[in-house]
Amino acid sequence: MELLREGYSLISIINIFLAMTVIFMERRNVGVTWAWVMVLFFLPGVGFILYLIFGQNLARRKLYRLPVVNRQLVDTLVEQQKEALRLERIPFRDEAAKQSREMILMHLNSAYAIYTQDNEVAIFTEGNRKFQSLLHDIKAAKDHVHLMYFIIRDDALGQRLMETLAAKAREGVQVKLLYDAIGCQALPRTFFQSLREAGGEAAAFFPSRIPYINLRVNYRNHRKLAIIDGRIGYIGGFNVGNEYLGLSARFGHWRDTHLRLTGGAVLHMQALFFLDWELAAGEQPEVEPRYFPIQPHPGQVGLQIVASGPDSEWQQIKNGYIKMIVSARESVYIQTPYFIPDESLITALKMAAVSGVDVKIMIPYRPDHKLVYWASFSYIGDLLSCGVQCYLYDKGFLHAKMIVCDGKTASVGTANVDIRSFKLNFEVNAFIYDTRTALQLKDAFERDMLDSRWLTLAAYNRRPLLHKFREPVARLLSPIL
Repeated sequence: MELLREGYSLISIINIFLAMTVIFMERRNVGVTWAWVMVLFFLPGVGFILYLIFGQNLARRKLYRLPVVNRQLVDTLVEQQKEALRLERIPFRDEAAKQSREMILMHLNSAYAIYTQDNEVAIFTEGNRKFQSLLHDIKAAKDHVHLMYFIIRDDALGQRLMETLAAKAREGVQVKLLYDAIGCQALPRTFFQSLREAGGEAAAFFPSRIPYINLRVNYRNHRKLAIIDGRIGYIGGFNVGNEYLGLSARFGHWRDTHLRLTGGAVLHMQALFFLDWELAAGEQPEVEPRYFPIQPHPGQVGLQIVASGPDSEWQQIKNGYIKMIVSARESVYIQTPYFIPDESLITALKMAAVSGVDVKIMIPYRPDHKLVYWASFSYIGDLLSCGVQCYLYDKGFLHAKMIVCDGKTASVGTANVDIRSFKLNFEVNAFIYDTRTALQLKDAFERDMLDSRWLTLAAYNRRPLLHKFREPVARLLSPIL
């Protein structure tokens, strides 16, 4: 009995020390701090273990190390473009881009995101078309195929992708496949064997160094990128698996948004892939002209590729969302499977709504993660009273990560509107300054409204008592979900 008391006293001391560390040393967001303090004190011992696994802070660590020559080149390009923006020397091809000059400059300053306007964009909202296009482009590859996915399933689609990649590797095409260790933890060890035997490479992002324990489990590479020959790029929400083709009995129709890009933006996607590949594989690829082909492109779409991650003090993608929202004059349309915004984003949406901007948010009707879903409803309830309209997509599962403002600017990528995407995950989005593309995305949203349930404030207030109880509980934990 005495031993138990001493053990409990030791755990209490550790809890107090850890709580003081969280409060005074880590300099976290206030909501995150209180969530962890609550976990530590209500789950003594267990909370300590959870913090060790989920509570690491990577914001002050330099994970990416560019060679000096490459860093100088990037700095030079960024400074040249910043100067051209300040002096208004860039002949914008669309009025939407000209009106977004401040946001373009913001992404240059905080994310080193070079602006290009020679791009062509194709939009995919359905998995069969997206993967048909991707596999076609892979089969036509002449030099290299670089892929990065959060989830890859060992099912018909996953096997088909592996067979296609192995075939290209046998032809002598360089194939590199980067996957997230947590997102792909269910894959058998032999899954990548055929690719490796053919001469291709596969690497895991933040793999476990200790059996069954991954101390970086909370930091996931949620990016989905494909770069073929440095000329074609894919970016968006689709992972690799049968459910993304709408073949899941649980989810049914899968509604997502993905882009196929050609033009200068692909070179920046390539650079990001190499940074992640070096971090995962410990191999720094040579920066060769084959990876960064310089050629004229007929496209007219202006965009920036913006990456964010837990290694940065800036929340680049979230800041981009906020800048779009506060700059909107007519409409803000948002699609996201998870809606857990922080105070700054909530405030921006409220300000837009009470200023007369038409703010519409669409989330799934059927959840895949219930605790996150309950927290989402809590935040939605706050916005409904300000005039924000909410739609619950009911045709299947909504996984799209899209925001479009005024039918002029848009963002499509991997980042959900939640704290995890903004602070904990490695994410990447395309910020698009092109009226034609933005209107296509807006039209897709409005078509989805026909397959959605409109959640009114009156209907929300009539929700069952159990829902009213569980939402605030889930919201308390939302900063660390």
